[in-house]
Amino acid sequence: MSVCIDLSGRTALVTGSTRGIGRSIAETLHAAGGHVAILGRSAETAAAVAAAIGEGARGFGCDVTDAGSLRRAITDCEATLGPIDILVNNAGVTRDNLLIRMTAEEWDEVLAANLKGAFIATQAVIKGMMKRRSGRIINVTSVVGITGNKGQANYAASKAGLIGFTKSVAKEYAARGILANCVAPGFIDTDMTAALPEAARTALLEAIPLGRLGAPADVAAAVLFLASDLAAYVTGQTLIVDGGMVG
Repeated sequence: MSVCIDLSGRTALVTGSTRGIGRSIAETLHAAGGHVAILGRSAETAAAVAAAIGEGARGFGCDVTDAGSLRRAITDCEATLGPIDILVNNAGVTRDNLLIRMTAEEWDEVLAANLKGAFIATQAVIKGMMKRRSGRIINVTSVVGITGNKGQANYAASKAGLIGFTKSVAKEYAARGILANCVAPGFIDTDMTAALPEAARTALLEAIPLGRLGAPADVAAAVLFLASDLAAYVTGQTLIVDGGMVG
């Protein structure tokens, strides 16, 4: 039996999708037939990425920490591409520091981008999903939200909070046909990991049973599964994509 994931007729909005994991998610959902909204801080960059992805993709600029800015982008998206069927909250930042040195600004900035932004976006799309009695909310968290990590108390708190937020949304809206899940990447081959010193990179690889860093496409594949009809009985879960590191 062959299985093909077809998102034709569905609209997905992916925050933080002008590069890295977010862009790979957007490209993967588009390749499966979905219309895709690219959201990034720069409207020009988002539009350029959407043009590169192709017909059915549109770019929108917004600040996910600003409720007005994000809600306007979502309204523009729905006016252009149609009601949002799939929301992927991927936008996030890091401001790493040891707890004793961490400033309130570093804490607030990370919590605002990684957790508050997901709250604003989810609240903005949930009414429409309730009326249609259908929808998928997929939040990109991190294994750090499960294990913790030195120098990342703010990031770990935001990602752990995202898991709890997702579980609550799943319970509140399951009866309306809305499914909410998380994808928790491990260490993915991005600009951030590429900057690691060679010794740190070697030690990291030794901690991953599969012996390699993940690719953005590995995370995108997990998101595609959760967005598809194959995951119709999955909600409130966290799918870990880490090469076996957490176990």
